[in-house]
Formats: sequence, structure tokens, C-alpha cells
Amino acid sequence: MADTSLPTRSSALAPSAGEIVVGLLGAAVVSIAVNALIALLAGKIIPADVERKGLALAEYAPATVIGILLGTLGWYLVRRFAGDPRRVLRILVPVVVVLSWIPDLGILAGGASVVNSIALILMHVVVAAAAVPTLSRVLPLGSR
Repeated sequence: MADTSLPTRSSALAPSAGEIVVGLLGAAVVSIAVNALIALLAGKIIPADVERKGLALAEYAPATVIGILLGTLGWYLVRRFAGDPRRVLRILVPVVVVLSWIPDLGILAGGASVVNSIALILMHVVVAAAAVPTLSRVLPLGSR
């Protein structure tokens, strides 16, 4: 006789590897597109004779993808090992985003323009704003 039982809730809602990849790819594309707009606007404000740091597509696009991948690894590890992953991520995500601003503030201290540094800070926020909702969908925390 055929098994007519319904799958368990967790297995029915668990995303496939393909869904995870597509979600992360979507987060990367959205982040890069919004970051391109930020870089474009910053470039219009920063005088032409002032060096721009980190505002070229070849600089921020790979950094965006790396940030999303590292964030995914962190999310996975917290999800796997933390007793209360929601609580841990509620604290960890903002702390990591703020810590990611250290190089942006460092280039400001090194002589970059304020607009350049603010643009890079905004780019980090954009990556987190795209990655966190995506990760909550493709690697759900569930209830513990």
C-alpha cells in the first residue's frame, strides 16, 4: 500500500540547495545594484580630482559577494550551534555590520572624503539589509 502520510512540517518547508543558491544570488544582485547607485551618487558628489576608494564596481562587487558568503557562513554556524539563534543573531548582525565600518572609517582617517566613507558604510548596510531577510527565508531559524 502506498504511503499517503504528509511530510513533516520541517521537511516540507526546508529549502533545497537550489533555493538557497538562488536566494543568495538574488541578494547579491540586489546588493550590487543598490551599491552601484550609491557609488554613482557618491561619484557625482566627490570632486573629480579626489581619489575614490572602493567605489568602482570591480572593488565593491566581489566584496559584496564575499560579505554575503561570510554572512551566510556565520548565519549557518549560529543556526546550527546556538541554543537561541534568533537572540544571538539579533545581537550579532548589528555588531558585525558596525564592525564592518572600521575600514570605511579608516580610509576617512587616511584622507578619503567623508562622502566616500559614508558611501562605503551605506554599502555595508545594503548588503546586510539584503542578506538578512534572504537568509531568514532560505536558512530559516525555526523554533527551539
